[in-house]
Amino acid sequence: MSKSLYVAGAAPRSGKSIVSLGFMELLSASAGRVGFFRPVVVDQNDPAIALMSARYDLREPPEALFGCTEAEARDLVADGEEEELITRVLGRFRALEERFDQVVVEGTDFSISIPGLEFDFNAELARHLGCPVVPVLSGAQRSSAELADQVRVVVSSLADRGCDVLAAVVNRVARRQRDAIALDLKAAVASTPVYVLPEHPILDMPTVGEVATALGAERLGGPADALNREIAHFKVAAMELPHFLDHLEEGSLVIAPGDRADIILGCLVADRSLAYPQVAGMVLTGGLLPEPQIRRLIDGLGNISITMLGVAGDTFSTAMAVGAVESHLGPDNPRKVAAALGVLEGHIDGPELCDRINLKRPARVTPLQFEYELIQRAKRRRMHIVLPEGNEERVLRAAEILRLREVADLTLLGEPARIRRRIATLGLRLPDLPIIDPARSPLRERYAEALYMARRHKGITHQMAWDMVEDLSYFGTMMVHTGDADGMVSGAVHTTQHTIRPAFQVIRTAPGHNLISSVFLMSLPDRVLVYGDCAVNPDPSAEELAEIAISSARTAARFGIEPRVAMLSYSTGSSGEGAAVEKVRSAVRIARARAPDLKLDGPIQYDAAVDVAVARTKLPESEVAGRATVFIFPDLNTGNNTYKAVQRTSGAVAIGPILQGLNKPVNDLSRGCTVADIVNTVAITAIQAAGDQSVGETP
Repeated sequence: MSKSLYVAGAAPRSGKSIVSLGFMELLSASAGRVGFFRPVVVDQNDPAIALMSARYDLREPPEALFGCTEAEARDLVADGEEEELITRVLGRFRALEERFDQVVVEGTDFSISIPGLEFDFNAELARHLGCPVVPVLSGAQRSSAELADQVRVVVSSLADRGCDVLAAVVNRVARRQRDAIALDLKAAVASTPVYVLPEHPILDMPTVGEVATALGAERLGGPADALNREIAHFKVAAMELPHFLDHLEEGSLVIAPGDRADIILGCLVADRSLAYPQVAGMVLTGGLLPEPQIRRLIDGLGNISITMLGVAGDTFSTAMAVGAVESHLGPDNPRKVAAALGVLEGHIDGPELCDRINLKRPARVTPLQFEYELIQRAKRRRMHIVLPEGNEERVLRAAEILRLREVADLTLLGEPARIRRRIATLGLRLPDLPIIDPARSPLRERYAEALYMARRHKGITHQMAWDMVEDLSYFGTMMVHTGDADGMVSGAVHTTQHTIRPAFQVIRTAPGHNLISSVFLMSLPDRVLVYGDCAVNPDPSAEELAEIAISSARTAARFGIEPRVAMLSYSTGSSGEGAAVEKVRSAVRIARARAPDLKLDGPIQYDAAVDVAVARTKLPESEVAGRATVFIFPDLNTGNNTYKAVQRTSGAVAIGPILQGLNKPVNDLSRGCTVADIVNTVAITAIQAAGDQSVGETP
């Protein structure tokens, strides 16, 4: 079986980098360590190499990931040394291939315009590599019949050149025509799988940063992250401000001479105003800067949210140069990456491709595989998740990624006008995202009544319930309790108690559970482990420890981790004595009686649970020792300190706490959580809400 896969564009601007990203994501979750290679690049600062290196932690010098530069290739072709060019590229590739389980090769760009390269060169190189080819075609403004003819010609041409075609991808098809064209191509090209991807506006829009790089512009003001704003339109300001404002559109890059104070100030105010579209950025031309009084006025506005660029060229030449800038995927724009993956995951059959490549899933689940599976499972049934912290920047950025990848339906809580203003300031795109203000929502009365009915035995009154549901956490919890949402994720700015207390009071335990507990999913460099309980139960009894163990094993299995449960203590086997050890021994007996098929052992020390060599000495007959995946701590003090020690000293990502035993899922975030943590926790909550079970779940 070939260790490589060749993604080749069949025409300019086919979008092959998007497809390469999709294969890197798919293979990284299915085939172990995956490398990336480009035969010819413009220079060492290739954006595709930068993206893949950063996202997939390739840890290779840039020169190891490409064959040669455009200048080197052109010189070899001009000298009639085409074979030397092939030999040089193959040599670099073979050296890289030895260090990876799979390699995705992204072919050359048609923009390079080197005679003898492009389609024929890509086909010849793929044949030398002996790897299957995935041709990528542009479907923009083409009919089904035209695309069918084009796909047949490309597949036939590759076959004539001795290439094996794995599948074909037709990109940039009009979204409203995508399904019909996919059906037509499936019938017309039966010999080869053809995947049809709809166009996504964000992917074709250059960012302000890409324009700045192309123009060699100087950043005059604005936050660095505003460079990631996409440009949907560019507007040359050649009229007075009142008339110009009528022509502003969402995502406009405004191009104006640097002495047009009226346009500059008007755009800054328009960007903050909910009455006008969001401005992507400004380019000030002619080498002119605003007058000192205008700069002072701008400084007094505080932190402006759009980028101002300065260029020496005149307005006309600048506008022409901006119009020629193309969009690229890069490591500094997670929004475009999320949009690309959302398009690919929704329209490419990953399992079918893995079968065709003949991949077998590795026995050990790596963090990248784990996160990929989380997203895929959540996407199977899009659940509705409420996020109470609607004004928090990390939550909003995560919400955008979740929507772009179509992971879940979301509702934010908070004051709508304030949140919309925050979204605009951050340059995010969250159109039509539901936002509910608990204080003014018509749902408040119904939720107050439901809360009163659930807590009246504790002495709360109707007025108390009415006041309580104005709180974001209580309102979100009542959404879940009444079925208006499937799950809730909070805690980025609220304490754990503020997040989970309403769930304990109202949602309560699920049938078959006597207590609510928690686990952290510890994403280590080479595996994902489950730690419980590290957040809820201070000193569980033997019976409670047994339930925590069984619940944690179920959680592990649900998320694709084979449960092998280690009941931890300060001694292993029968070597120690004391009340704490006896509690763990008793918990082991209870858990084995309740779940006899569960792989579980204890009491066991942490080193014997994770280290095969230590396990051979301390507990040689155990099927858990040395191979444990689920670690149950005897008390909260031990569990909480251990997970934090592992997190801080090993660089592990701790996802959680994930609550287990609740009737409906509510999960807490760390106040130090990242955007990626929020994305993963929402995906986990959606999976819990859907009741998705892993194949082969033991308990």
